Parts: sequence; structure tokens; C-alpha cells
Amino acid sequence: MTLREFISDRLDRLLLQAVCAAVAAFFLRATGTQSGVLVILFLALLLFFSGVQLADFLRQRARLRELTAILNGLDEKYLFAECIPSPRNLYERRLFDLTRTAERAMTSAVSDARAAQGEYREYVERWVHEIKAPITAAQLICRELDGEKRRKLTGELARIEEHVERALFYARAENPERDCIIRHTDLSEIAAQAIGNHRTLLIQSGVRVETQGLDCFVYTDGKWAAFILGQLLQNAARYRGEGPVVSISARPLGKQVQLTVADNGIGIPAHELPRVFDRGFTGSNGRARGGSTGMGLYLCKKLAGSLALGLNIASEVDAGTTVTLTFPAKESL
Repeated sequence: MTLREFISDRLDRLLLQAVCAAVAAFFLRATGTQSGVLVILFLALLLFFSGVQLADFLRQRARLRELTAILNGLDEKYLFAECIPSPRNLYERRLFDLTRTAERAMTSAVSDARAAQGEYREYVERWVHEIKAPITAAQLICRELDGEKRRKLTGELARIEEHVERALFYARAENPERDCIIRHTDLSEIAAQAIGNHRTLLIQSGVRVETQGLDCFVYTDGKWAAFILGQLLQNAARYRGEGPVVSISARPLGKQVQLTVADNGIGIPAHELPRVFDRGFTGSNGRARGGSTGMGLYLCKKLAGSLALGLNIASEVDAGTTVTLTFPAKESL
């Protein structure tokens, strides 16, 4: 609070006091009080009221600074009403009681919402694990088929499995500490797992995958990193061009490791690049080719944040897209 704000807040009160002083001066003058006495009385009253207002201003400013410091020191700002010091007067007591009542109602609503969200997330995770069983059974049944029907059905089941896996990681991304475990992990194993998970899609799309320099170790969660890499492979297959090729390579970058995934697909328009990690953004390519949910790269960015992974994308229309993952050094985790 500044002095100008304080005066502005109390302007009506100060004007009323000035009017009362003017009326009193007029009355005293009308009753024959000398001008010198009136001046002395006016100066005395001015000093008294100015001192009172200044003391009130300093007291309120100190109180606001104290409350602001308490609020800034809280990680959970909504608990402010429970941490404020004892009220200094009746007005503060009534105001703080109202604030605490509102805060407790909000805390209860937040707790209920978090509990409902947690139950829903647990349900999604259980549903994903349960749905995988019939998907696996259907894939085994497909092996008994021959020809084009087997190829088409296997491809559709692979797409279903991809959507199910994405739903699982979307649920887990809200609480990464429950599932994410950072370990010293072989990068080649992560790449092999991602390629294996999407082998059907890559084969049916005619995408050739080339790997280079993956014989190194990184600090990450292998399962989460494989999911991120798998989403990039899906995008490369979905937005492929003629003779599609995906190159996966790695190189040391000081104590970090940089993984590059480059394709020769249709590319992304320059004006859409800043939005590709936004939730639900499909872009012109997604709308043209269909089947895009706008969740793949969004989840990649969200999971990368939990893994302390650097994630950057560069693209040129009709030339391809390059995504760079920078794995952190052990010391920065």
C-alpha cells in the first residue's frame, strides 16, 4: 500500500473532517474568536489529525506486508487463511472468520475433486490393463487367418492398442511420481522397444527405420522414453511421403545425450510449429489425413517435462521433420 492509495481510500473521510473543521471555524469566528486563535487551533488540529492518519497508514502498511510475506512463503496458497496471525481488532476477526469459512469450503471442494480425479484415473488404468487381454487374444486369432483380411485386422488392432496405450500414459502423466522411475538405461533397448511396439504400423506403412550410434546409456525411465519415441514413429508413419525413411541417431553432448528422430515426410507448415505441442491441436496435416487426436505430441511434451528431457522440433514442408530429445546428465536429476 502506498500513501497515495491510502489517501484515495480515505478521501471521503478526510473531506468530511475538512468540512467539519470549516464549520467549526466559521462558528468560532461568528462568536468573536480572534483570528490568531483560530489559526493556532487549525494548525494544532491539522497536526493531530495528520499524525493520527500517518500512524494508521504505517500500521496498515506493516500489516499488509506481514500478510503478504506469509502468503508468499506458502506453497499451497489456499491455506493462507489457516496461517494468518491473530486478528488485531473486531473487524479483522470477523473478516478472517469469513475468509476461513470460505477457505474450508474451497478446500473441501478441492479434496473432493482430487479424490474423484484419482478414482477416475485408477479406473482408466485398470480398464487399460483389462482391455489389453482381449486385444492380445484377437491378435492371436488373427494368426489363423490368411491374406488381406489378416493384414487389415492386424493393422486395426495395432491402432486400437496405440490408442489404449496413449490413454494409459495420459492418466499416468497427472501423477508421474507413481510410475516414473529414473534409471541408467540402455538407449538401444529403448529404441528397440519403441520400434517393436509399432512394428506392424511401420511395416504396413512401408517405413524403413535406420539407427545409428545408439550404443550408449542415458538416465531416464525406459518405458516412458519408449512411449515418447513410439509417438514420434507413429507420426512419421502417418505423415509419410514417398519412400518413407526414419533415422534414429544419438550423439554425446557433454554429460548429456542427444537423440535425433528425423523423417522425410510431408513436414509441418512453419506457422503451425509453435502449436504442435498444444493439447488437441491437429493442424492442417491432421485434418487432411484424418485419424489425428492432437494428443500424441502433447503427451510427449508433458512426459518429457517429468523426465527432465529437452524436446525440440524442426520441420520443413515436403522435406521432413526432425525431433531432438536431450537426455539430462545424472547431476541435474
